Amino acid sequence: MEEDFLRKVIRSSILSLQKKGELDEFEIPEISLEHPKEYIHGDTSTPISASIAKITGKEPFEIAQKISKEIKSHNISSIRESTVAKPIFNNFYFSKDFFIDNIKGILKNKNFGKNQNLKNKKVIIEYTDPNVLKEFHIGHLMSNSIGESLSRIFEFNGAKIRRANYQGDVGLHVAKAIWGKKNMTPPPVSDKIKDWGLAYQFGSKMYEEDEQVKKEINEINKKVYDRSDSEINVLYDSGKKISLEYFGKIYKQLGTKFDKLFFESEIYEIGKKIVEDGSKKEIFEKGEKGAIIFKGEKYGLHTRVFVNSEGLPTYEAKELALAKVKYDKYKYDQSVIITGNEINEYFKVLLSVMSQIFPDLEKKTKHIGHGMMRLPEGKMSSRTGKVVTFEYLLNKVEELVKEKIKNRDLSETEKIEITEKVAIGALKYSILKQSIGSDIIYDFDKSISFEGDSGPYLQYSLTRALSVLNKAKSERIKQSFKNIPDQLSNLEKIMHRFPEVVEKAGKEYEPHFIVLYLTELAREFNNYYAKNKIVDKTDEFSPYKVALTEAFSIIMKNGLWLLGINSLEKM
Repeated sequence: MEEDFLRKVIRSSILSLQKKGELDEFEIPEISLEHPKEYIHGDTSTPISASIAKITGKEPFEIAQKISKEIKSHNISSIRESTVAKPIFNNFYFSKDFFIDNIKGILKNKNFGKNQNLKNKKVIIEYTDPNVLKEFHIGHLMSNSIGESLSRIFEFNGAKIRRANYQGDVGLHVAKAIWGKKNMTPPPVSDKIKDWGLAYQFGSKMYEEDEQVKKEINEINKKVYDRSDSEINVLYDSGKKISLEYFGKIYKQLGTKFDKLFFESEIYEIGKKIVEDGSKKEIFEKGEKGAIIFKGEKYGLHTRVFVNSEGLPTYEAKELALAKVKYDKYKYDQSVIITGNEINEYFKVLLSVMSQIFPDLEKKTKHIGHGMMRLPEGKMSSRTGKVVTFEYLLNKVEELVKEKIKNRDLSETEKIEITEKVAIGALKYSILKQSIGSDIIYDFDKSISFEGDSGPYLQYSLTRALSVLNKAKSERIKQSFKNIPDQLSNLEKIMHRFPEVVEKAGKEYEPHFIVLYLTELAREFNNYYAKNKIVDKTDEFSPYKVALTEAFSIIMKNGLWLLGINSLEKM
């Protein structure tokens, strides 16, 4: 049953009660629906009587009873039973035919859960955003996992999506890395990107400790911008090429294909001009040594530099340019930007400036700040060398997965593929399983469990279902609804909720709703599998059980895809 249909039923019952004089005349408030924690309390419920009680001054339980009685009088075939739970809830139990029709609908529609709520909406999502000449760390993994999942969720809600990646290829970090590359005394390591990472660490350290080095790095920074030094240009071009090839391999591993790569070097001049033009309109002010600043205190924010004393635009100015360049490239209805939450306050300043320079674009822009991932050892910093790289984390998780599957009947090729996909699934699940703004302390053992709340648990549940379907095919048991058990399981009852979970995840920008749902769904399927022999030629209900298993596999495949987690035939 569609939620909208049930809302119409409730609304029409309230109108009927008003017409009969059993309820006062009032404008009917929004009718919210929710699922009781336990199925014995109904398939869905509404606290509408509490809202009506506030308006009329009547007892909510009495109102709920009247609504329930009125709904029962209409004999709606989809609603098996309507009850009242004290003090305010109307609980609804759907009919057996409703759940069976839903299973049939899933089997006919392999895109079950997809909707057109965002049809014709153009959304550009910017995420990952690594800096060249530095290694890809777990902060980038966080942004990538969240951004890719949200992109897929919006697509499933009917939006036209463009995936964007904004990469820092100019700026002080680049100058530090180049100075480090030119002045490092230890021999370079064999891994080229690690070599650049070490160069950046060395340059950062010396920048803080030596005033002469600081001057040299600031000079290099200017030369990187204006490309006036051929030796620096060669180093820079080589390093950038190595970085982009390195990032490209990781994006492929993570299942992301960007529609557009934006670079700071391409937009910094636009940003500088926007700020200079804004200065004429008194949006900005002159700061120390000729810098151009925005006095955020006037707006309850803080002051930020937009063009520094060297005449170079800062990250803030470039972001202003990026908003315009994105819109010129792709006339979006919404721009979603995903970053670490350590720059949440900075983004408030940026949006305040945008509201004065590009008011229409500011209204279309949504910033999402995600929490930090930490290992038990603590926080990371690429500047000090305590960075936790994506490769380090992936390799460590892969080692645990290899140990877990070493005795399984799999070829070496299969083990290699499964190891990587299970490890990445474990990482993504750990990132997406809670609200985006929350910090994560990564738990290695829990993340790879085949029996708990984890990515591998979801993957294994689907693999189990696919194995059952293959067995049914080999024994020539075809799906059928001719014979259906008198008593349905909780598995049928949870499956119809998937479309509303997809809708909620899209509206609230929260993939964790899908994670929670899939984990509950997998648990119900595994309970069902433990209690029922699904493939059994002597069982008249076996064809129905096979149909139910396929319906589960369709939802699980779609759900895993929305999370950016691979489905596996074998595990």
